[in-house]
Amino acid sequence: MIMIEGNNIRKSYEQLEVLKGVNIKIHQGEIVSIVGKSGAGKSTLLHILGTLDAYDSGSLIIKNQEIAQLNHRDLSAFRNQELGFVFQFHHLLPEFTAVENVCLPAFIGKKDQKETIKKAKELLDYLGLSDRFEHKPTELSGGEQQRVAVARALINNPAVVFADEPTGNLDTSTSEELHQLIHQLRKDMNQTFVIVTHNQEMAGLSDRVLTMTDGVISH
Repeated sequence: MIMIEGNNIRKSYEQLEVLKGVNIKIHQGEIVSIVGKSGAGKSTLLHILGTLDAYDSGSLIIKNQEIAQLNHRDLSAFRNQELGFVFQFHHLLPEFTAVENVCLPAFIGKKDQKETIKKAKELLDYLGLSDRFEHKPTELSGGEQQRVAVARALINNPAVVFADEPTGNLDTSTSEELHQLIHQLRKDMNQTFVIVTHNQEMAGLSDRVLTMTDGVISH
């Protein structure tokens, strides 16, 4: 099943053309890394594929949904239900516990509170954080914070998880743990991942590596 299909996607910011006709297909259960030099358009593409930014022209279909057909409200609901995000800076809310941070996307989607908390704890347990349920972000290591962010990305059973430099703030050992975790999630949940990374090891462990050069995917 094709999970993401983008055709001739273009994006400019004022006079600067960042994406110059990107074509991309990603299948369910794939781990795809996008690499390239700074300024090549990697993060812009990731934000457009994740519906966080709008494209100027072209087409984008995610899980058989033509994104351009959704109004703002429906797009927000689609993003909440179908897409998960993991960023370099974990964006955990400091006043909330690990469980509460994981629950937030489900609460935004008006999921049942009791069931959501149960699932959040199951995800954190799966990720090796069963003794960190009530810890706040400042009480967690960088690797633990990133795993909480992964659990938050998974809470709504997303079709795709987008990760933007997910190992950027992690040491080598913790980065390797995240690499293995992503593969385990694909194995256990058939989870689709799209990852922007400068980390060659992470890219090398992907099913496919797409290289961006000057606003297009060169190979």
